[in-house]
Amino acid sequence: MQTIGERLEEARKRKGISIREAAEATKIRSDYLHKFESNQFDLNLAEIYVRGFLRSYAVYLSLPAEKLLNDYAALGRGQPKHRVNSREIYGRMDLSVASAEERAAEKNAAREESAAQSAPSSQRASHLGRSGSSLPKGPAIPPQLIFKGGIALAVIIAVLLVYWLISSLIGPGEPKTPATPAGGTTAIAAESSISLIALNNVRVKVTARNADGSAGEVLLPDTNLARGETRAVRKPGAILIWASEGRNLQIEINGKRYPMPFEGYNRAQIN
Repeated sequence: MQTIGERLEEARKRKGISIREAAEATKIRSDYLHKFESNQFDLNLAEIYVRGFLRSYAVYLSLPAEKLLNDYAALGRGQPKHRVNSREIYGRMDLSVASAEERAAEKNAAREESAAQSAPSSQRASHLGRSGSSLPKGPAIPPQLIFKGGIALAVIIAVLLVYWLISSLIGPGEPKTPATPAGGTTAIAAESSISLIALNNVRVKVTARNADGSAGEVLLPDTNLARGETRAVRKPGAILIWASEGRNLQIEINGKRYPMPFEGYNRAQIN
């Protein structure tokens, strides 16, 4: 069975195309194409770009892109390097699964409890101490400690009542709109926005991505960004970014910067 790289190289040679010609047509760096054909996928890029480059190159060579990406995923690429045990981010529910040992222990405990309940009352009574209980006596709690705990609990309840009363009188505050500092950059919550950073003069446009892959709501109309200018853009979900020169634009997501997956004029999708 041919590897991914062998299929890419064979398709390119069958079309009579050089690596340089393919790089110019797909706007993908020639060294990336060399690595793909050599089955080297460590490009020091985010996984979204590696998969995007593979898809673009396969489509350009008239190869089944989805099958190629499935074979790529079968190599174990694009999988998380560690597993989150207790919870996953972005509001997913916590799930816990008992091990076989825990389930066996629970069953044994249930059987023992059932046997204890079915035993004769005289037999259960023989295990009780003179005081009528098999539980060991614990240290007595000082009355002073109980009194102080009661006072602390009363203070906490009083504070909560005062806070609730003030909140009900004042009412909910007015919703705050995003601030717009000098330079036209709109401050948007970090978890629902990205930043476009111009390394040089570049014209950009950002839209939402519809379910069918087409452009949806315009989030940033055609805008010329000067060198060093940064523009925050709302990200309601998957978005599409156009750039007149991909090499002049970077994307910052959650504090990390990524280059555009193309050099000239093209479009990229961010999920």
